[in-house]
Amino acid sequence: MSSQGNSRPGLTILGKFVVFVFILGCVAGAWWLLGGDFNLPIGGAQEGEEGQRQSRSRSVFSGDPVTIGIAYGTEKRRWLEWAVEEFENSEEGRKVKVELIPMGSLEGAQAALAGDERIHVWSPASALYTDVFVRDWTAKHGNEPLLTDDPLALTPMVFVMWKQRYDAYLQRYSRLDFVSISEALQERSGWASISNKPEWGLFKVGHTHPNESNSGLMSLVLMSYTYHQKTQGLELADILDGGFQDWMQQVEGSISGLANSTGNMMRDMVLKGPSTYDALFVYENLAIDYLKNAQGRWGDLQVAYPNRTLWNENPYYVLDAPWSTEDHHEGAQVFLDFLLSEPVQRQALVHGFRPANPQVPILFPESPFVRLERFGLQVDLPTACEDPRAEVVENLLLSWQRGQARR
Repeated sequence: MSSQGNSRPGLTILGKFVVFVFILGCVAGAWWLLGGDFNLPIGGAQEGEEGQRQSRSRSVFSGDPVTIGIAYGTEKRRWLEWAVEEFENSEEGRKVKVELIPMGSLEGAQAALAGDERIHVWSPASALYTDVFVRDWTAKHGNEPLLTDDPLALTPMVFVMWKQRYDAYLQRYSRLDFVSISEALQERSGWASISNKPEWGLFKVGHTHPNESNSGLMSLVLMSYTYHQKTQGLELADILDGGFQDWMQQVEGSISGLANSTGNMMRDMVLKGPSTYDALFVYENLAIDYLKNAQGRWGDLQVAYPNRTLWNENPYYVLDAPWSTEDHHEGAQVFLDFLLSEPVQRQALVHGFRPANPQVPILFPESPFVRLERFGLQVDLPTACEDPRAEVVENLLLSWQRGQARR
């Protein structure tokens, strides 16, 4: 026979490709069975945000449970405590344990800077103090501290006042703002001069401690914007202006108490009634959350929006801290994904927040902004001011501190 008759047919190009794909599939299957994790740049790979979330979950769930500590402002207490309970019942919650650490927004920043190793996430009420925190952290540790910068839920600053006293107040003053408040605080006989109600005593208004709580610092910032009739571009010269400093110290000298957290202050107002506070400057969500509680104890509350306000985004900052491991980072991200999911964001709305997830509506019949509109709530806001630069914020705090020391 000829040599041509004895030769066997070779594999075609198509056949070789089939064998290659078969071998590749066996290798991939073995890798998966052994717990490997890789992403292929083909159609079967996980893509987008959902794929990233699942990839994080696989990584975190492959090891021992990890505990993440979240230093958070108490304005979010009711919502976050509910969310943690729900998270614990989820698959992710069996591997990621969340420890809530209630602190004022600035208090949490200062604790992290001081090396509080419980804190893996800092969630202040707003980004107002963030530039100061980042600068101080970088100077101390030499690295950028924030691995994430995601808003959890939004809420503006508002005044909340007992309805009966609000109505009487408006008969004397045209609106409730820092200008009229400064005038009312100078009435030595209090409500006797304001509305012929001597039994109500002095006019009592409160905000939180600016050195510890975001809403207290926001009070000072909005006083600055109000005095200088600005909505942006607050400068160092505005803070150092003698007329402004005299006016601010005059107002601050008559403030009733300086609570360390806005949530605690709002709770005290509802628990103790008008004898403690006539009015507070607080987050809108807290006013909403306590409207019903107040009704059954002391009567209606009224929400009033200042003509200049500031947004609170409630950012969620995963910290790149020396005591945090990659598991802490990933576990914190998994809990963030949970907080931004539609069911959890809808519960944020129940507690008065404006959801950060745009897929969750605000205006519908069961929304608190519809049901409680009679208490003064409104969706459209007056002018929102911009956050000042770090040096402006710092000098504003320093001016306030010096004024307190002189008393």
